[in-house]
Amino acid sequence: MGKTLEGKSAVVTGAGRGIGKSIALSLAKEGAKVVVNDLGCETDGTGTSNAPSDGVVNEIIKLGGEAIADNGSVSNFSDAEKIIMTAVENFGRIDILVNVAGNDKGRMVYNLTEDDWDDVIAVHMKGTFNTTKFASRLMRGQRSGRIINCTSAAGLIGDTGHSNYCAAKAGIAGFTRATARELGRYGITVNAFMPAASTRMSALVTEEIILKREAEGQAIPGISWPLPSPEDIGPVVAYMATDEASNINGQIIGIIGSKVFLYNHPEEIKTIYKNGQWTVEELIKLIPQTLAAGLVNPSPPKKKKV
Repeated sequence: MGKTLEGKSAVVTGAGRGIGKSIALSLAKEGAKVVVNDLGCETDGTGTSNAPSDGVVNEIIKLGGEAIADNGSVSNFSDAEKIIMTAVENFGRIDILVNVAGNDKGRMVYNLTEDDWDDVIAVHMKGTFNTTKFASRLMRGQRSGRIINCTSAAGLIGDTGHSNYCAAKAGIAGFTRATARELGRYGITVNAFMPAASTRMSALVTEEIILKREAEGQAIPGISWPLPSPEDIGPVVAYMATDEASNINGQIIGIIGSKVFLYNHPEEIKTIYKNGQWTVEELIKLIPQTLAAGLVNPSPPKKKKV
């Protein structure tokens, strides 16, 4: 057992399996006391079970650490407060919050139902806000804390058939940058990690689908088959939770196997100017030669079969 997080109290949502479990174990191995939050549901959010969270708690205890299970829903405002208070009531404080809980209901946008949209946004986007609100209020009083959110390459780049999931994950990236600016003055850092790993959720995207996307030029950069182990994610997130990472704030760290990288912030890459207002005719003539030069349509129209 390490000591870099000794004396720290952590909450990890979605910690019963996969990436969340890897993070909970890594935090515990570095000395943190951990609230293992998980509904124990299926990837689409249906069903519940205490077994996943209880199993991770037992693993941490066998390692010599301290942990307690929580089965509240991050999408429920009052549950989210209780999740954070579970850390305070059992461990005295909340130092680290890692938001991993998620679900997926993938369909093409023209087939998405209102429930498909609302359910995914509620868990990823609202759930991240809910727990962050209650944790940050306490961390502000302590003048310290680490909030680490889970975004996705799908959200940062886009993916076919998952517009609800992509919107939520892109929203988490923006939420991370905004709250980093709000909370940094209080000694709280807010960052996000972008993982690629073999989990129940990623298993919904098969090798056949990945190869098909590559053939059609719609592959997500850096994502290839087979996907690496979720165990690679935990140590990097544990580092982000340390005092040594205090100067990292508002950033997105990618983790794909042993590859760890920093995403850039959106910025201007091309600009055109003129005195006065542009006309449509001027833009039709100029933009193809300037702003749109070299742009590639990620999904060009398919030619009709003759």
